[in-house]
Amino acid sequence: MCWRWRVAVASMLHISPHIGRGFFWQPSDLTPEIFSSIEAYTEGLENVKPPLVLDVSQAEWPVPHELAAVVAINMAHISPWAATQGLLAGAARHLRKGASLFLYGPFTKDGKFNGESNASFDASLRERNPSWGYRDVNAVQAEARAQGLQGIVVDMPANNLMLIFTKG
Repeated sequence: MCWRWRVAVASMLHISPHIGRGFFWQPSDLTPEIFSSIEAYTEGLENVKPPLVLDVSQAEWPVPHELAAVVAINMAHISPWAATQGLLAGAARHLRKGASLFLYGPFTKDGKFNGESNASFDASLRERNPSWGYRDVNAVQAEARAQGLQGIVVDMPANNLMLIFTKG
């Protein structure tokens, strides 16, 4: 079986309808208070393990094996930059060769927002927590390269992007 690690899960809402056979999912989040939501969305799915607490900014992850993928949806902008750096470093440590990190969410490109609504949302995030906010694709790609990950950027609906970083 191949292992996929889901980081910053919140609810598993984005993934639970698409979970297939042939691999395991390991949901994780920094906030154990939301684990009941994760468990509700994945109830009855035998290939989804119970959620684990994971602070991606820490060097040690509770990962007992190489991973086939790491998936992080809407994490980078609602966490400090250190969390994105830690996610990239952890993915580089734990992905098997040829495996990928999928980082989905809103980003800026060259410091520019792709819509007024994104600029407003970024401002509201930074008002709630000054260490939060949209990350620039160039900064994320540079950090990924520093960790030995090569990536592509895919435009997605609703002004979001999918950054896919693969371990060489």
